[in-house]
Amino acid sequence: MIKLNSNQQYSTGSSADLQRGTQLRFLVKLLVICGLWLILTPDSSPAQERLPKVVESVNGELVEVKDPNGPLPEALEQMERGTKIPFTPQEIIEELKYFLLPFVIASIISMWFIIERLVILRSGRVIPRHFVTRFLKLLKDGKLNSRSALKLCDENPSPIASVFAHGIRKWGKPSVEVEQAIIDGGERQLSQLRKHLRVINGVATVAPLMGLLGTVIGMILAFNDIANSSAMGKAEELAGGIALALLTTALGLGIAIPSLIMYMYLAGRVDGLVMEMDQSAQDLVHLISAEGLAASAANRKSASAAPATTTKAKPDKTTSKS
Repeated sequence: MIKLNSNQQYSTGSSADLQRGTQLRFLVKLLVICGLWLILTPDSSPAQERLPKVVESVNGELVEVKDPNGPLPEALEQMERGTKIPFTPQEIIEELKYFLLPFVIASIISMWFIIERLVILRSGRVIPRHFVTRFLKLLKDGKLNSRSALKLCDENPSPIASVFAHGIRKWGKPSVEVEQAIIDGGERQLSQLRKHLRVINGVATVAPLMGLLGTVIGMILAFNDIANSSAMGKAEELAGGIALALLTTALGLGIAIPSLIMYMYLAGRVDGLVMEMDQSAQDLVHLISAEGLAASAANRKSASAAPATTTKAKPDKTTSKS
């Protein structure tokens, strides 16, 4: 009986130890699995902790950074300014700063002389129709001599009157001398008509060059920012310099294109006025040159002799009938 009890106690103890060993192995396996899971799974706790904290007040509003690994809050406003191309006049002024000054000066010069030339080159001011028509009619009718014609030209302050005055000073001379005098006076008036057109053409030529200079400076600043920063290849690092480059180019072209168009228009207007003045000057040469005066005198004599011949022809017809 005693031996049987001992065997029973031994079998009971061994089964308890086996059960404990099984539980221990299960716990070890569970710990190993948990450790492997923690090692292989990426840790997202820093991003989750940082997301609600990366905010900044911009214009009274809280701005949250979408990329937790991106720039810090203090650099957010600067990054937004650098990546945005300005469009409004205020933003353009803030972006260009002192680069805007030469473009403003060029635009003021161009507008000033364009308006001045539009006023000066009015057809009624350069070639007043009423004066030219009345002056040539009086010359054809023989109602003006050299002195009265010159006085009439001096009383009319117009370019065509000045050209006529140069020709009248050669009254009665051969047509070659009268025409040469008119050409000399016309060249002086032509220089006055084309005055300041070179300034407009100069603005149209220089403005794109200033824009190109701003483009080069903007690209230099952009690549200098990249060279001095560790963010190689990021577009926001180029945005500031590229914005300067594009704005200066656009301003240069925006000033040059209207200036060039107005220069071509005004130059064509001067050419048209010169051709019309030349036509009127040719009519004057035919009237006041020696050949013209002789022809007009002959025409007046023939005109005065014509009524006398007609009056003499009537008695001849009556006598022949009788």
